[in-house]
Amino acid sequence: MKKFEVYKNIRKRALIFGLPISLFALQMITILASLMVIIFSFGLSIIAVVSVLNIGLYILLLRLAQGTRLTLQLNPFPKTISNKKSTVLYYED
Repeated sequence: MKKFEVYKNIRKRALIFGLPISLFALQMITILASLMVIIFSFGLSIIAVVSVLNIGLYILLLRLAQGTRLTLQLNPFPKTISNKKSTVLYYED
Protein backbone atom coordinates (compact mmCIF):
# COMPACT_ATOMS: atom_id res chain seq x y z
CA MET A 1 0.00 0.00 0.00
CA LYS A 2 1.28 3.45 -0.91
CA LYS A 3 2.04 5.95 1.79
CA PHE A 4 1.61 9.67 1.08
CA GLU A 5 3.27 12.47 3.01
CA VAL A 6 1.45 15.61 4.03
CA TYR A 7 2.67 18.65 2.10
CA LYS A 8 3.53 21.11 4.87
CA ASN A 9 5.46 23.71 2.90
CA ILE A 10 2.43 25.24 1.20
CA ARG A 11 3.80 28.78 1.55
CA LYS A 12 7.01 28.07 -0.33
CA ARG A 13 7.12 29.30 -3.90
CA ALA A 14 6.69 26.91 -6.79
CA LEU A 15 9.89 25.80 -8.50
CA ILE A 16 10.47 24.06 -11.82
CA PHE A 17 13.99 22.68 -12.27
CA GLY A 18 15.07 24.83 -9.35
CA LEU A 19 13.80 28.08 -10.91
CA PRO A 20 10.78 30.19 -9.98
CA ILE A 21 8.00 30.25 -12.57
CA SER A 22 9.01 33.61 -14.08
CA LEU A 23 12.66 32.62 -14.52
CA PHE A 24 11.66 29.22 -15.89
CA ALA A 25 9.46 30.98 -18.47
CA LEU A 26 12.43 33.18 -19.44
CA GLN A 27 14.59 30.07 -19.85
CA MET A 28 11.97 28.38 -22.05
CA ILE A 29 11.66 31.47 -24.25
CA THR A 30 15.42 31.54 -24.79
CA ILE A 31 15.43 27.82 -25.58
CA LEU A 32 12.67 28.30 -28.16
CA ALA A 33 14.54 31.24 -29.68
CA SER A 34 17.74 29.21 -29.84
CA LEU A 35 15.88 26.35 -31.53
CA MET A 36 14.65 28.81 -34.15
CA VAL A 37 18.24 29.97 -34.70
CA ILE A 38 19.43 26.39 -35.06
CA ILE A 39 16.66 25.52 -37.52
CA PHE A 40 17.14 28.52 -39.78
CA SER A 41 20.95 28.63 -39.72
CA PHE A 42 22.02 25.04 -39.30
CA GLY A 43 25.67 24.51 -38.49
CA LEU A 44 27.74 22.62 -35.97
CA SER A 45 29.32 25.78 -34.57
CA ILE A 46 25.89 27.41 -34.12
CA ILE A 47 24.64 24.35 -32.22
CA ALA A 48 27.68 24.42 -29.92
CA VAL A 49 27.45 28.16 -29.24
CA VAL A 50 23.71 28.08 -28.58
CA SER A 51 23.97 25.12 -26.20
CA VAL A 52 26.79 26.77 -24.26
CA LEU A 53 24.75 29.99 -24.02
CA ASN A 54 21.65 28.12 -22.81
CA ILE A 55 23.63 26.21 -20.18
CA GLY A 56 25.30 29.43 -19.05
CA LEU A 57 21.95 31.20 -18.78
CA TYR A 58 20.50 28.31 -16.77
CA ILE A 59 23.42 28.40 -14.32
CA LEU A 60 23.14 32.19 -14.04
CA LEU A 61 19.40 32.00 -13.35
CA LEU A 62 19.94 29.28 -10.74
CA ARG A 63 22.50 31.41 -8.92
CA LEU A 64 20.25 34.45 -9.15
CA ALA A 65 17.25 32.54 -7.80
CA GLN A 66 19.16 30.98 -4.90
CA GLY A 67 21.26 33.99 -3.94
CA THR A 68 18.73 36.77 -3.74
CA ARG A 69 15.06 37.21 -3.35
CA LEU A 70 13.39 38.50 -6.49
CA THR A 71 10.58 40.22 -4.62
CA LEU A 72 10.72 42.98 -2.06
CA GLN A 73 10.20 41.75 1.46
CA LEU A 74 7.84 44.49 2.60
CA ASN A 75 5.09 44.06 5.16
CA PRO A 76 1.94 43.60 3.06
CA PHE A 77 -0.47 44.32 5.91
CA PRO A 78 -1.10 47.72 7.48
CA LYS A 79 -0.46 48.25 11.19
CA THR A 80 -4.07 49.25 11.85
CA ILE A 81 -7.28 48.31 10.09
CA SER A 82 -10.17 50.76 10.12
CA ASN A 83 -13.58 50.98 8.47
CA LYS A 84 -13.53 54.77 8.39
CA LYS A 85 -13.52 56.34 4.96
CA SER A 86 -10.26 58.08 4.26
CA THR A 87 -10.76 61.65 3.13
CA VAL A 88 -8.75 64.84 3.12
CA LEU A 89 -11.70 66.88 4.42
CA TYR A 90 -11.80 67.61 8.13
CA TYR A 91 -15.36 67.85 9.48
CA GLU A 92 -14.74 68.13 13.23
CA ASP A 93 -13.79 71.34 15.03
